[in-house]
Amino acid sequence: MSTIKIETHAAVFYLPYFVARDKGYFADEGLDVELVPKPAPPEDGLELIEEPAAQDSFHTFTLFESGTTQLYNACEWGQLRRSQDSNRGGRVVARRAAVASQAIVVRGDSPHNVPTDLAGVPVGVNFHHGSHYLVLQTLEGFLPRTDIKLLGVKGKSRLDALADGDIEAVALMEPWISVAEKRGYKVLAEAHYFGAEVADDAISPDDFDRINRAVSRAVDTIHDDIRPFLHYFIEQAAGVEDLRPEDLRPSRLRYIHPGPYPEEDYHRILDWIASWGLIRADAEYEKLVDSSKFVDLR
Repeated sequence: MSTIKIETHAAVFYLPYFVARDKGYFADEGLDVELVPKPAPPEDGLELIEEPAAQDSFHTFTLFESGTTQLYNACEWGQLRRSQDSNRGGRVVARRAAVASQAIVVRGDSPHNVPTDLAGVPVGVNFHHGSHYLVLQTLEGFLPRTDIKLLGVKGKSRLDALADGDIEAVALMEPWISVAEKRGYKVLAEAHYFGAEVADDAISPDDFDRINRAVSRAVDTIHDDIRPFLHYFIEQAAGVEDLRPEDLRPSRLRYIHPGPYPEEDYHRILDWIASWGLIRADAEYEKLVDSSKFVDLR
């Protein structure tokens, strides 16, 4: 049996995978799965990037594109873009288990209190990732597009850039939302969003079926009681903030059974991404999505 290597990063996105590994659910499916942590980006001095075009869509998902891993997940918007850009045939194969959230956060002493206060104010994001797309989609409900300003934050965490006064507002995910709230920072807006799994041709439909059965079983375990697994979030914040389980809001941590990536959702989302000039408007569903790998687990 060959080892299936899955690229992982933040616990908020990969908690079902960690639980499936720890509980032996992958092994129960006859799988040899290795969870490979995404390399930490170098913190070599703050750089604020003005345009998404200045960053490759794979600038933080190097393991998959280099052929080291066969599967990874991220926000559905960015995954469609990376499927377009992939040089090794990676395509969206399913909707992921994690329904993550991002929050637009300012410091406690900030004069900004509501999303409309951010007209013309740069918001720090990671271009081509959930923070980027979520801020665009959230703020365009409050502001004209011409008043929405984003900056890509590189070389320093967005939380540190906010704390150090390098930028007035940033988008954060867990556990950094909880860290920010513990420090007395203000959340101006927050929203949940779907993600997608991208795989290469090395993952067979049978492999993916067994992976999804193990992940779905882990989701059920999390639903039974998430408290034994909150240590992943606490450990991620170690050295930055001393979080306790009660600092984390369980309602932010949402997980569902993986599912197929619907074509009707694809067209709606593609049109919106293309309206910002972030993907080709004529990209065909069959070119970016491989629906043959997913087996309906119901």
